[in-house]
Amino acid sequence: MDINEKTCLLNKGKFTGYTSNKDTLNPTIVPFSTTFSGNQGDGKLTITEPITYTWNNVNVWVGSGSQNGNEKNDVDMESGIFNCFNRKKNGVVSKQILRNVTGIVRPGELLAIMGASGAGKTTLLNQLTFRNTGKLKMSGEIKINGVAVSPDIITSVSAYVQQEDLFISTLTVREHLVFTALVRMDKHLTYKQRMQRVDSVIQELGLTKCAETIIGMPGRVKGISGGEMKRLAFASEVLTDCQLWFCDEVTSGLDSYMASNVIELLKEMASKGKTIICTIHQPSSEVYAMFDRVLLMAEGRSAFLGDAKEAVEFFKLQGYPCPPNYNPADFFIQTLAIQSGIEEECLKNVRQICNSFDSSDTARAIKTSVEEIPPQNVEFFEMQAAMKSRSPYKASWVAQFRAVLWRSWMSMIKEPMVIRVRLIQTLVIALILGAIYFGQELDQKGVMNLNGALFLFLTNMTFQNVFAVINVFCVELPIFLREHFNGMYRTDVYFLSKTLAEVPLYILFPFGFISITYYMVGFNPDFDRFLIACLVVVLVANVACSFGYMISCISGSVTMALSLAPPLIIPFMLFGGFFLNKGSIPVYFVWLRYLSWFNYGNEALAINQWRGVDDIKCDVSNLTCPRNGDVILETLNFEKDNLTIDIVSLVALLIGYRVIAFIALLAKTYRKT
Repeated sequence: MDINEKTCLLNKGKFTGYTSNKDTLNPTIVPFSTTFSGNQGDGKLTITEPITYTWNNVNVWVGSGSQNGNEKNDVDMESGIFNCFNRKKNGVVSKQILRNVTGIVRPGELLAIMGASGAGKTTLLNQLTFRNTGKLKMSGEIKINGVAVSPDIITSVSAYVQQEDLFISTLTVREHLVFTALVRMDKHLTYKQRMQRVDSVIQELGLTKCAETIIGMPGRVKGISGGEMKRLAFASEVLTDCQLWFCDEVTSGLDSYMASNVIELLKEMASKGKTIICTIHQPSSEVYAMFDRVLLMAEGRSAFLGDAKEAVEFFKLQGYPCPPNYNPADFFIQTLAIQSGIEEECLKNVRQICNSFDSSDTARAIKTSVEEIPPQNVEFFEMQAAMKSRSPYKASWVAQFRAVLWRSWMSMIKEPMVIRVRLIQTLVIALILGAIYFGQELDQKGVMNLNGALFLFLTNMTFQNVFAVINVFCVELPIFLREHFNGMYRTDVYFLSKTLAEVPLYILFPFGFISITYYMVGFNPDFDRFLIACLVVVLVANVACSFGYMISCISGSVTMALSLAPPLIIPFMLFGGFFLNKGSIPVYFVWLRYLSWFNYGNEALAINQWRGVDDIKCDVSNLTCPRNGDVILETLNFEKDNLTIDIVSLVALLIGYRVIAFIALLAKTYRKT
């Protein structure tokens, strides 16, 4: 194959290279071009021309096994997925999931990855998108137009439609697309241009009738249909007009008509020069006929890669003719499946088919077209470095923050039932407590009741607010991770937006609670004391929210968060100075007192209530009755000069717990490069 020298005209903002044509049996090289603008690391690199995506000798292991991707393909496959179990000297067992998988997808092609369950198609797609790699180890080369790529590069130049549709259920279709346009479209576009693009996409994908309908959640919130939800998933990606698309089993859960419509949509996008890779489980014959090329996977190997129509002929040559009027996709999957009871025979047949393909002219042509890369020069390496340093985010930090904060606020206020229930809960509890402790007098009984009411305020604020936010990040974690890995927004933007959007509620509700109960119970009537009590209760409520955020971010599910919260709250409540006197805390548990908002809140409210009080009614014969507020504080081991310290400590806990929550959320976004 003759390959002309590639030229890199970086000084003119244009990179010219080569890509193969669609004929895999007789590959030739044709030119492609990639727009390249901006200096290294300025985040202005854009790829707007067709993309050729290649992967060469991709091997994937789980465990700590051999990572020699050049082993022979006819290894023993007598148990499990390719069953390459290699015992190392230390006894650790590893399992190879993919072995020497090579492929290429060119502009204008729709490639379908098919195979039986456990064949490795999902693992391959995860490796091609650098997602969900977990503890897997990988070797091989993945390139765009001959340039090695990283996860951030893939994120910035590709679209990924996943199998499960995840959306904020309370938003409408239009609101979701507006948000996507704000964070994913190029930063040089104006707001008007973005909205015009949203309107255009809604019309193109047939979402006009449901544009103002809430998305909903199956089984919980009634919204748009399954087909409309799948089209919305495509619309979210179409907005960015990416040249490279990945789709994971996009027809799962759809009827045959909707599945055909979805594949027609992919076919139409491919006809516009886009490069599309999708996995599909068991397509109908009508859907199969739409594919340009298919990659059949079996036991982690390539059983066939080529024109969809040529696959039938290839299997016929191997002694597996497809019956007339039979769905080719069903036939391939059944032929390559490992059936129970005849595993050895099935593995032998699969090995024979995979070996035949590896030695075929088609496989050699694909290998040649993948490995034949034009000579590289200094400018080529400069372009490579610029691509690697490019930010995956298209919107600035401020633009991301405004968009995510807007969505967080919209999703919250569009659940009026939740706000209404919490308002009623606050009012009812406040009135009940006010009625129980109504009209306390400054005598010995009143002192005990007032101290009990103060601590009950703290307890109510804690449990009411911790359990109100404990599911915030757990429920939205899958959505957050998907959007974050799609390069929509940063972790700190999401965390700040979610917490700030809820701040008004966690100021108004505690303020309303203390406003109702304060004078009903009969606390210190001075207005400045009332304001200080409001400040302390609001701070306690927000510290409790911070603690709830921390539990939510640490936990992997709502169930785990609900299980963790009570046993973690109880120790802090015990060291609050009500159930256990501060002077009686064992020395080895003293450190817990400094982490307890009950401790600081109880002391601050007690100081605010009793400091300067000198007229407590006591019988002359009653020696145990506290004569003034200083005696009460001394009995509780509270320092009357600690009010400022307590308020500052509450602010510190508020910030500290949120920092821990953010770090825990940030840890969930870590992925191997």
